[in-house]
Amino acid sequence: MPVPDPVAFTIFGIDIMWYAVIITAGIIIGVVICYKRAPKHGLTGDQLLNFVIICVPVAIIGARLYYVAFNWDMYAGDILKIINTRSGGLAIHGGLIFAFAAAFLLCLKWKKKPLEVLDLAAPSIALAQAIGRWGNYFNSEAHGGPTDLPWAITVDGQSVHPTFLYESIWCFLLFLFLIFIDNRRKFPGQTFLLYAMLYSVERFFVEWLRTDSLMIGPFKQAQVLSAAVIIACAAAYFILYRKSVRKDNEK
Repeated sequence: MPVPDPVAFTIFGIDIMWYAVIITAGIIIGVVICYKRAPKHGLTGDQLLNFVIICVPVAIIGARLYYVAFNWDMYAGDILKIINTRSGGLAIHGGLIFAFAAAFLLCLKWKKKPLEVLDLAAPSIALAQAIGRWGNYFNSEAHGGPTDLPWAITVDGQSVHPTFLYESIWCFLLFLFLIFIDNRRKFPGQTFLLYAMLYSVERFFVEWLRTDSLMIGPFKQAQVLSAAVIIACAAAYFILYRKSVRKDNEK
């Protein structure tokens, strides 16, 4: 499967990249789904949009800064390159960290329950990731090493693992699972914690295949962070679950 042209179309001589189009589409679809589910989690549509207006730009900035921080040698000689994301260079972990931090601070300011907001956002984030990963396909990035599997993609004349596809499929299935769970959740935070754990499990294993991973010394940063998230969220899930069971028994 060859990699297509990364340019979607041209307006007034400016190339509009598929990467930007696809990520934007993922965000919009995710927001629409959040909007429909917002009342269940204690937010009006307008309140949700207030979160979106702040958290989405913060996520994009965070994703870029995170990527730049782990590839500083590429940008140290030309600082202006930092603001050029037309050919990629966004790290999902950075975006998530910045967005969740912003959402938490907004919850404190607007007196909203953080776990409700995170439960609301989790399925949409998974779906946005499933869609957004296809931007990596058009940019010929986030792929794995050589393979002769029939679904391999061709990059620079070599057949490689389409790791973006593996993550896209996983995140779409995760979206469906989270919607199912959220309609039956036992305690606030359950949906979000399952998202964080299950996405991290996938990312930890798929990262073995990738050849363009961000590194922390000899370690792949995505695997280090994923392992930490799995442990922390599993502990939080156990604590909140036990707390909900005790409440049910007291009724």
